[in-house]
Amino acid sequence: MWFKNIRAYRLTSSFDLNAEELDQALQSGAFQPCGKTQSLATGWVSPFGADSELLVHAAAGRYLLTLKREEKLLPATVVREMLTEKVEAIEAEEGRKVYRKEKLGLKDDIVQECLPRAFSRSSIVRAYIDTQSNWMFIDSASAARAEELLNLLRENLGSFPLLLPQVNNSPVQSMTNWLLHRNMPEDLQLSGDCVMRELAEDGGIVRCRGIEMPGEEVDIHLQSGRQIVRLGVQWDERMSFTLAEDLCLRRVRFSEELVAENDELSDEDPLARLDADFELMSSAITELQERVMHWFGGESTE
Repeated sequence: MWFKNIRAYRLTSSFDLNAEELDQALQSGAFQPCGKTQSLATGWVSPFGADSELLVHAAAGRYLLTLKREEKLLPATVVREMLTEKVEAIEAEEGRKVYRKEKLGLKDDIVQECLPRAFSRSSIVRAYIDTQSNWMFIDSASAARAEELLNLLRENLGSFPLLLPQVNNSPVQSMTNWLLHRNMPEDLQLSGDCVMRELAEDGGIVRCRGIEMPGEEVDIHLQSGRQIVRLGVQWDERMSFTLAEDLCLRRVRFSEELVAENDELSDEDPLARLDADFELMSSAITELQERVMHWFGGESTE
């Protein structure tokens, strides 16, 4: 349940639904497995697991949601080979050239023919809405996967206005200055990992891992004009993560001390453990998000 990525969105208006109303709205988007000729299916499943029909878990004004994604695996090489064989057979039997438009139609026919026999791959994406602080957090490093979840949520709710977080200071410039001028925020410690990029549009990328930071090796790159676009840090001895220029937090790890705070709860009551862990995790993430905004000059109102 503990998030491995944190992609934040700012709600532009208050969220007025209670847990029961939200659950009812999401029922129309409940997960249904792929049909025989369907390549992709997405829908809501219970945060409590397969034994529950509840699609929302509520704690302290925060609503935990889980999106399931099922995708049929149909290798492109297989489709290409079958298409090539089909085209060659038509051209040989009918003595004519098969052009692009017809090839696209043949390809669609092949895909539909193969889908019922294709293997499926499933994954889940978790998210929660914090109605007190007006943030939403999605556990996904992929902006496309996060948008997939948001699109279904908008469809089920009718509307769900939110924006990516806006800050006053450039994250790239701020992270670069932290290392160049040795002025890291007091509650952040460097973990020795970073990604640097040259200013030019097609500029090269330098990846560093497990090196001394700040230090001479990184300084040379920064003084030559490269800038920090990702930076590995630890926050307040509670979490470690890679802070990126888009403000997404990747490779999130919660400290052992934080995770162990609920160890006294019995494993025989998984629902109570989920509730306690979610409240612990979400409180830390919401507090961290306020710090992220502070590190980059506060939230922009423009």
